[in-house]
Amino acid sequence: MSGPGHEQDHNQENTSSLIRNVNKLFHEQMTLGERAADKVAGMVGSWPFIIIQTILLIVWVIVNSVAWANAWDPYPFILMNLILSTQAAFTAPIIMMSQNRQADKDRIEAHNDYQVNIKSEQEIQGLIAQLQEQNRQLQLIINHLKLDAADNQTI
Repeated sequence: MSGPGHEQDHNQENTSSLIRNVNKLFHEQMTLGERAADKVAGMVGSWPFIIIQTILLIVWVIVNSVAWANAWDPYPFILMNLILSTQAAFTAPIIMMSQNRQADKDRIEAHNDYQVNIKSEQEIQGLIAQLQEQNRQLQLIINHLKLDAADNQTI
């Protein structure tokens, strides 16, 4: 089986083995902690989280400002600052883990794109060579037809 169809099947196999679904590969290899880090980073970096947290902080300040006698965290809201600092201390590394994983994924995607580009360039060069060979053969046919036409006119 060394015909042109077999060569095309072989090229398709090479191309399909070259292209990888990076998202699927990464998703399959993620641990529970990595999935949780991505969920936390996605949640903390969303508008609903920012809006809910802003509302909670405003309520916190109003309740503790109005309730002079029973305020659990009076001005300057040290407990609120402690909670926000703790939240920032935990979410920052989690967000960094998620960003590092995304950077790794981006590097793999870029390498995969590079491999696909190289394969595409090779296939294009092969097509160009084929077209040039066809042009050469067509020129031979045209030259042969011109000679035949010239021979017919001289007779």
